[in-house]
Amino acid sequence: MDQAGTDQAGTDVDGRWLARAVELARRCPPSATAFSVGAVIVGPDGEAVLAEGWSRAADPHDHAEEAALRDFAPRDPRLAGATLYSSLEPCSARASRPRTCAELTIEAGIGRVVFAWREPALFVDCQGAELLAAAGVTVVERPDLAGGVREANAHLLPGR
Repeated sequence: MDQAGTDQAGTDVDGRWLARAVELARRCPPSATAFSVGAVIVGPDGEAVLAEGWSRAADPHDHAEEAALRDFAPRDPRLAGATLYSSLEPCSARASRPRTCAELTIEAGIGRVVFAWREPALFVDCQGAELLAAAGVTVVERPDLAGGVREANAHLLPGR
């Protein structure tokens, strides 16, 4: 897979995995105080799913990336070269837990993050993409796939 997220056959690998993340976001129990987000961690080959997670998967305070990373130790060698696909920009601030998803992703050693929708300033002023990039993580935003994420979060966006 190249940096643009396509394989040798020209397949949009990033689009495929982001679609899966959006599908996972739809599993989230709706919340008036948090976004519905899905996340998929894919190995360096662009094919092997290492983990999946979604907001509120096992706990009302779970974030998708946090849930996907839960079973990995920091710098787990399985994450070297992996890509984290998240339907929403990884958080840079949160009220419910001390560690943000951007921090957890950096600590895990994931070198590439692809997301579909930049977090709107509904709850916090998110700077996740900027924090990840400053830490040397390759960040790819795919706003062309944000429609499904907005649909999964329509309960938070009346009149938008």
